[in-house]
Amino acid sequence: MSEDRFGNAIDPGVGYARGELLAGSADEVRRLAQAGRVAADFVGREGIDKVAICTGNLRFYPVAPDDLPELCEEWVGPGLYGEELRQAAIAHMGGDGDEAAAVINRTSAGIVATVLAHSQGRPVLSLVPRGDRSHASVTRGAKLADVPVIEAHDLPEVKRLMAAHLPALLVITTVTSELAMLPDDLIGAATRLAKRAGCVVLLDEAYGARFRPVLHGGAPALSFGADLVITNADKAGLSGPRAGVLCGDPAAVVPVQAKASELGMEARAPVAVGAMRSLQGFTPDLLIQEAQDGQDLAAALEAALGADCVTRSALGPKIDEQDAMQIVLEMAGVAETTRVPAEVTAAVGMLMLRDKGIVTVNTHGQPGGRVSIRLKPTSGAVARAGGAAAVAQCLVAALDEVAKHLGDETWFQNLLFGEG
Repeated sequence: MSEDRFGNAIDPGVGYARGELLAGSADEVRRLAQAGRVAADFVGREGIDKVAICTGNLRFYPVAPDDLPELCEEWVGPGLYGEELRQAAIAHMGGDGDEAAAVINRTSAGIVATVLAHSQGRPVLSLVPRGDRSHASVTRGAKLADVPVIEAHDLPEVKRLMAAHLPALLVITTVTSELAMLPDDLIGAATRLAKRAGCVVLLDEAYGARFRPVLHGGAPALSFGADLVITNADKAGLSGPRAGVLCGDPAAVVPVQAKASELGMEARAPVAVGAMRSLQGFTPDLLIQEAQDGQDLAAALEAALGADCVTRSALGPKIDEQDAMQIVLEMAGVAETTRVPAEVTAAVGMLMLRDKGIVTVNTHGQPGGRVSIRLKPTSGAVARAGGAAAVAQCLVAALDEVAKHLGDETWFQNLLFGEG
């Protein structure tokens, strides 16, 4: 097992070091519950209009009052909105009109269901941008299917691993949660190669379905010829609710729907209608404005902390969890600590939420999600927090407060879990 730069063992299942406080998924659920309490306290003091969502996910519920009595009705509603949903998904992802569509309660659940439905007891081949890794849902789905995941980063690796392991499923992550992106020519070539070999191909386009075409001039998701494409209903310019929209060849979609239904992962009518309205309400300008707000925020953070520790993506700045740990150690004037980077960034996120209502993945991310400090402001978030400079100042103040309490485990327990 590899170590981070501070000598902490990295958990290969999540890609970061676990600590004494955030030792596993159960502790992360406790942290998420505390984040809910802290957010509720902030809303009680400042009001919901001051909450600044910087996770990249809005998660509103954009249905109209007229949708509720008919389309959101559980028995008849799906038959009423089914074709409208299918057309909305096809239009959003650039299909030819013959595709099927379904809504799963989470994109992660859709990926897990796809692995269970299509891996056929063979290794899952996962193509991801070099330097990044497969989403946790790929590895967790493979664990449930009792098959390994084999990663590739370029076309020669795909060819070699396909010949050696004969996978039945290729998962292509076009854009990761860190916003690392595969080029269109690699996506297309890998898809064609896998299809010739008889593989089912899933494009994980959680971000990519909009991020690539709108910000990088990429091809529409369904134009690559993959059997399945899945995207989030609440990322990269979409309004929510949280759900995964699956679209593709009916012969590939139906087994995934079946597996999702067996496991209780299918989206019920109200969520599916919300996802449909989210797709229908999307305009490229929404994502373009989010990207501009992200660049303003990146510039403010670079001015506050220096450009060396801030990485820019198209949607906003990132501070690697190990870089954040180094900053905190230097602020504290110590060389080492019993805390791990994931605990430090979780504490920073909790302070930003408490003080400014800034919602980050460090407080609201799901167990196993990335633990770097990533600020992807959603529409209007930066303005609600008082501007880019105010957000940067809040983050720096949070780093400094964590540094002052670095050796106080009781303080961390109280901040992260509301106990201790």
